[in-house]
Amino acid sequence: MLKEFFVDLHLHIGMDMYGNHVKISASNKLTVEGIVAEAKEQKGIHCIGIIDAHVPTVQEEIKQLIKAGKAIELSDGGIACNGVTLLLGSEIEICDEFSQGAFHVLCFFPKLATISYFTDWLKLHMKNISLSTQRFYDTGRVLQEKVKELNGLFIPAHVFTPFKSLYGKGVKSSLTEVLHPELIDAVELGLSTDTQMADQLQELHAYPFVTNSDSHSLKKIAREYQQIRMKQCSFVELQLALHQRKGRRILANYGMNPMLGKYYSTVCQACLAPAPYGRKKCPTCNSSTVVSGVFDRIQQLKDTDVKPNRPNYYYQVPLEYIPGLGPKTLKKLIDSFGTEMNIIHHLSYDRLKQVVPHKIAQAIIDMRTGIQTVQAGGGGKYGRIK
Repeated sequence: MLKEFFVDLHLHIGMDMYGNHVKISASNKLTVEGIVAEAKEQKGIHCIGIIDAHVPTVQEEIKQLIKAGKAIELSDGGIACNGVTLLLGSEIEICDEFSQGAFHVLCFFPKLATISYFTDWLKLHMKNISLSTQRFYDTGRVLQEKVKELNGLFIPAHVFTPFKSLYGKGVKSSLTEVLHPELIDAVELGLSTDTQMADQLQELHAYPFVTNSDSHSLKKIAREYQQIRMKQCSFVELQLALHQRKGRRILANYGMNPMLGKYYSTVCQACLAPAPYGRKKCPTCNSSTVVSGVFDRIQQLKDTDVKPNRPNYYYQVPLEYIPGLGPKTLKKLIDSFGTEMNIIHHLSYDRLKQVVPHKIAQAIIDMRTGIQTVQAGGGGKYGRIK
């Protein structure tokens, strides 16, 4: 029987079990067990992608959890741990002879043995295997071919952000400049983009879209995610869902309104004044820190008005983003109703009002139906809900 699961495929490890940093910019609380506990008890996420699983000490920690009986490796791929499935992945930076600049990709593998082999291979193409998101010293196509040789999944990450992304830095106009299009399993949108925006590029119509948190802290887990119909949470089931086989498929994408993203608008990073797209110097303060916005970049690349048939994209924000909903109120909600997924998706206004004030209960319902008044972000500063 097929079921519905909430999935977030882009979570970083901040620190390994020896106290060594893995993702320098991520919270030290982002440990394997810390992530599992947050996903299970607070968020209500069923399946998570650990995209620093190429790091040898992260693999060692997972093996120790299995040895201690706290986790089990699934026959269909993935690690079951305390009711949450961990998918083993790696975020990698590409900047090769064909690209205009550096961009990031996600690679996922079914088994510990597979990603361990991949790690050994990466050591020949990477300077520091113990850190997250390191530069790959060969072409993107070579990396794709190796991932497919190992029956892995290949997903370009946060593809429109102005830094370290495929369309933001990697290519002039088409992914075919740097990648084998037939070896891409899905495309990750990123915080400043939604389905309607991304589908203005015809070459993206061939791929499913995934929406993930790219979490650098426990609180940011599941700020974006998807609902997927599968038999169970496993690598093989995800692979089937991305390619819409045997009834498996993505049912819905949940993400922040793109205007809430840090890079939606073209803005001067120094003074935060709006700036014309393509202008190198700010017309307000004359600094050279204008950051191109995702909206403007997509308008530059746009080549179609045709919209393919896709899952619905629902605008949501983490509960902490709702004005007036502070840590104490959030704890009351969790204590009363369980996980954030249950609160966001299932509870009626009347039940919410039993625990929180009318305005907050109504704000949660409004968020569920996409009613938000937003001030756009840009230049590295998040937008905000008014």
